[in-house]
Amino acid sequence: MLENFKSHIEQNLYFLSDKKLLIANSSGLDSIVLTNLCVNAGLTVSLAHCNFNLRGKESDGDEEFIMDLGEELDLEVFVQHFDTKAYAKENKLSTQEAARNLRYQWFADLAKALNFDFILTAHHLDDNLETFLINFSRGTGLDGLTGIPEINGNIVRPLLPFSREQIEVYAIENNFKWREDSSNATTDYLRNKVRHDIIPTLKNITPQLLANFQNTTSHLKEIRDIVDDRIDEISDLIIEEIDEYSLHFNSEEILKLNNPKAYLYQILKEYKFTEWNDVYDLLEAQSGKIIYSEKYRLLKDRKYIILSEKKSSDNVQDFVISEDLNEVNFGNATLIFSIADSINEPSQNSLHADFDTLNFPLKLRRWQEGDYFYPLGLGGKKKLSKFFKDEKFSKIEKEESWLMTSQGNIVWVLGHRMDERFKVTSKTKQILKADFLLNNLKSED
Repeated sequence: MLENFKSHIEQNLYFLSDKKLLIANSSGLDSIVLTNLCVNAGLTVSLAHCNFNLRGKESDGDEEFIMDLGEELDLEVFVQHFDTKAYAKENKLSTQEAARNLRYQWFADLAKALNFDFILTAHHLDDNLETFLINFSRGTGLDGLTGIPEINGNIVRPLLPFSREQIEVYAIENNFKWREDSSNATTDYLRNKVRHDIIPTLKNITPQLLANFQNTTSHLKEIRDIVDDRIDEISDLIIEEIDEYSLHFNSEEILKLNNPKAYLYQILKEYKFTEWNDVYDLLEAQSGKIIYSEKYRLLKDRKYIILSEKKSSDNVQDFVISEDLNEVNFGNATLIFSIADSINEPSQNSLHADFDTLNFPLKLRRWQEGDYFYPLGLGGKKKLSKFFKDEKFSKIEKEESWLMTSQGNIVWVLGHRMDERFKVTSKTKQILKADFLLNNLKSED
């Protein structure tokens, strides 16, 4: 197996050969074999072990075992203790979900702090089949049927081509010691039921199950590559606008596609929407209809479906600007204040106001129904809602608009229009300049 492992690294994971690697080691069979294979293959590795404090002395024994292994192989070992049950309760997660979140977050933090290039986990072919069957039983798309990715960012799984049987035979042949997690024997968890009950039955029915599974996932991955290429091509046609707040999809163009529902799923799947029939119905819905996922929303606005982050309570906070304040950060933007000698390079993102017309402190706030102002150059009063309509603001753009006010009067619709009452004139003695800088928002996975 060592020679096959070396060959796999050289042919498919060659980038690991000169990198600093962190192995997630639980003290179980798979991670013990992975550690020894990496050491014997000449890779530069350290070990990371999580003590989840779920099995009392057994958990402590696993930790001690890893420390001894590190000493035996002359490897650096990192250990972290977690109060997993408290974390699970606080975040309303199952114990297994909590452990997974804690584990991967710590690995990521450790890798960043100590400059590890990649994190290696010991998932193998049988694990991949288990994941496939679990995803299939729950209902999934193409990605769920391609199993565990061998490379996912800086996480690499070098044992994925190898079966548990191969791993166990190699360990026994080399007299390796490892520890058995007693929780793996119970069938209280879905994965264990699949592992102990379903897969052995399938292997009895089809002895070549693992080989057939490898061939199937290989074909599915090839199909996924074709789908991804097509989605990239279509995205260029249907995404008409990308701004700091949102993506605008042309619903009319989507409806021209064969099977638009399938395209919507592939384009939007990473945003974790679940009610796909409702998402599809947005294509022909009335303006104003909204569909939510945990962190995102889809809004139908005229001929567009607009994707944006869900608004949080932080986004509606008011901000106070004192006379001596030079800079204020709010929402996803920054305002920088200065005193100007004249109006140079006027733009929508810069305010030049007569300082003496302003009453401090100023306030930054979101717009409200009933707001009105005197748009510069219009020569009269206008409701802000009418201004937004005339300027063809989308619903999201209206929600994300900020106002600068002075004693309740609108001074500036940031990035768009200032109020006539505060403009610079020939009688102006001092000019307040404010530069409005937007920071692009990045959606989270």
